[in-house]
Amino acid sequence: MELSALAFYVVAGITLVAALGVVVARSVVYSALLLILAMVMTGLIYLLLLADFLALIQILVYGGTVSILLLFALMLTPPETRPRLTHGAWGWGAVAAIVLFSMVIVGVLSDTWMPAGAVRHVTIAELGLALFQTWAVPFEIASVVLLVALLGALTIARSATAAGGGRAGGNELAGSAGTQAE
Repeated sequence: MELSALAFYVVAGITLVAALGVVVARSVVYSALLLILAMVMTGLIYLLLLADFLALIQILVYGGTVSILLLFALMLTPPETRPRLTHGAWGWGAVAAIVLFSMVIVGVLSDTWMPAGAVRHVTIAELGLALFQTWAVPFEIASVVLLVALLGALTIARSATAAGGGRAGGNELAGSAGTQAE
């Protein structure tokens, strides 16, 4: 077996174990950490397939930004209010997984794949022109939508805090600053 194939199987195996751990873990924090591992390993798969730009985007955007944002949200949530995952619908989840897996297998086996030489190599200059000329407006629209979602989440969190008379567990930094000022 070639070294590249062995590296692919090892990284793919770690990715599958991490993805399964996301679903099976009972702690939301452990699920988030395993999600980061799965995203980074997916980026490594892209790197092994020589898709450098896709690997960079996968690791920076998903493995870094989105997952760290999720961890910040979890860490700002008091531990006593974090949900413990009970996994009450294992049967339905198993049925859905089997159906989706069989659909993927049928799709993979029934498609005729294009030969490896038919893929056109895209340079970074062409990619940059496409991103900043053709796709600049949709990219900016997506960034505005994400900004609005972030502001909406912040507004909901602040209104819930104001309605509840403060966060459970308290904000120690703000509380200690308030007591020192008095």
